[in-house]
Amino acid sequence: MAAKAFSRSITPSLVLLFIFLSFAQGKEIMVGGKTGAWKIPSSESESLNKWAEKARFQIGDSLVWKYDGGKDSVLQVSKEDYTSCNTSNPIAEYKDGNTKVKLDKSGPYFFVSGAKGHCEQGQKMIVVVMSQNLRYIGISPAPSPVDFEGPAVAPTSGVSGLKAGLLVTGGVLVLGLF
Repeated sequence: MAAKAFSRSITPSLVLLFIFLSFAQGKEIMVGGKTGAWKIPSSESESLNKWAEKARFQIGDSLVWKYDGGKDSVLQVSKEDYTSCNTSNPIAEYKDGNTKVKLDKSGPYFFVSGAKGHCEQGQKMIVVVMSQNLRYIGISPAPSPVDFEGPAVAPTSGVSGLKAGLLVTGGVLVLGLF
């Protein structure tokens, strides 16, 4: 009997722990959503920044690049070096063709191609990592107030407000039926 009670009390705890851990672990995210996306974009709409703007990056996630390491590389750079396509002073340099970068803090990360002339042709990307406080958990914020033409109604609280609301609703229904 005690074992059953223990089992019933521990099961919800394990479920909650599993849910928490599934949200807490970072994801591996393929740059551009596919292998070989790290290349000079053929148009502005194919820019990796367009892809990155649509994604939600969180602390603990990892970006994964798949590319030909013999012909290209990934450089993490400062904002200034990103803007000017300066590849001479990277924060980090990756040349292996199968690069994984863990996003360990919130804020912007700047990446450019290390191949000569590629950054200037648009092979670069900014990724913005959300702060811990703003983690997306699938709950939408409350909608914005809408302009309403009519008298303002004072909010009510407590049981008396609920009773009055029910009384008015009941009265409207009764009057509407007869």
